[in-house]
Amino acid sequence: MTVSKAFLKQNRKKRLEQGHPWVYPGEIEKIEGDPQGGDVIHIVNHVGHFLAQGFYNPLSQLIIRVVTYSEVEVDETLFYDKIEQAWKRRQWLLPTATSCRVVHGEADFLPGIIIDKYEDVLVVQILSLGMEMRRQWIYQALKKLFNPRGIYERSDVPVRRLEGLEEREGFVDEPFDTHVTVIENGLKILVDVAEGQKTGYFFDQRENRAALKPLMTGWGLSHGIKEDETGKPKNASGREIKNPFWNGAEVLDCFSHTGSFMLHACHYGAKKVTCLDISEKAIEMAKENALLNGFLHRTEFVAANAFDFLREQVKEKKTWDVVILDPPAFAKNRQAIESAVRGYKEINLQGMKLVRPGGILVTASCSYHLSASRFFKMLQEAAIDAHKVLRLIEFRRAGIDHPVLLGSEETDYLKFAIYEVFER
Repeated sequence: MTVSKAFLKQNRKKRLEQGHPWVYPGEIEKIEGDPQGGDVIHIVNHVGHFLAQGFYNPLSQLIIRVVTYSEVEVDETLFYDKIEQAWKRRQWLLPTATSCRVVHGEADFLPGIIIDKYEDVLVVQILSLGMEMRRQWIYQALKKLFNPRGIYERSDVPVRRLEGLEEREGFVDEPFDTHVTVIENGLKILVDVAEGQKTGYFFDQRENRAALKPLMTGWGLSHGIKEDETGKPKNASGREIKNPFWNGAEVLDCFSHTGSFMLHACHYGAKKVTCLDISEKAIEMAKENALLNGFLHRTEFVAANAFDFLREQVKEKKTWDVVILDPPAFAKNRQAIESAVRGYKEINLQGMKLVRPGGILVTASCSYHLSASRFFKMLQEAAIDAHKVLRLIEFRRAGIDHPVLLGSEETDYLKFAIYEVFER
């Protein structure tokens, strides 16, 4: 069978050679053959030298998505091998993790597909036409590799429409209980793969949540509590403190979803965590997670709009030792970036005002359209307006089960920063 070819322009920017996995319509000089949407097409340079193979979709701005840089046949065996390689990478890098992201789309050379493993349940999100047409290859590979209790598809995302696809959600085979308890950093976390955001949970912050550990203790003195010569904690008036978490931080966890940062804060010794999310369903699950781990007595829960709540707390002059801001992606596309930056600045500005002098701001953005440099600039602008000085403790990115391709900035989407906050 003759494979169609896409000839790239001579004077284009050499993005594909630099490792970028997409070809845009404007980069193509001509197409030889009669490829149909979803077909495999060879990508060649202007003189016909082979560069890669990809899935073709004339309806999409991502007209070709690279699937392999060799001339190997793109068949069911290749899919099995790629998924197996992705899983082996996670087993190598995260040997104790029983739940994680198994396939991260283009960064695992499987363009337009996400596969998450929740203990014995798999969740699949198909985002491209090429993958949609080979969905049975994916499911057959997953059954062979994992023999899961069930597979659930969460292709319920508007971006599919850009590929000419309808949204889809549901059980791949027989129905099963979609509530799963995953283990992360020694914590039990209840996830609903059918109802939760994205595929049910955010694995990309696993290592970042663990980074809270040193921040959660050492706050007793700033709360006016000292240990006497016998080691007993006492307050300023000399009364003994019975709370075993007297040295822990008081934490505000905003955009908490089902409480993963709250759980880690408690796990690492926080005295009290206020958990805030706009979704009452998410807050109910956060409560269940607190109860599941024995933290309910150290937590409180608020279902409210974070922007309104933060402003109200500033007016009331409330403060916390640690404020965590982990909002959803405000910038869904490049056109939304300026309004997104205003949103990020507002929550960070108010968040900084709620941090006690010398306290900690933990802040993140999962909008890949917001670059790290623009993220830092936004934080600097917020700090100026809040009359604060920030000192960086740590800057992090997504966890190692969410690989980044050096030639593709789109795969490097998560920014996560921990700052000390001082008065100016």
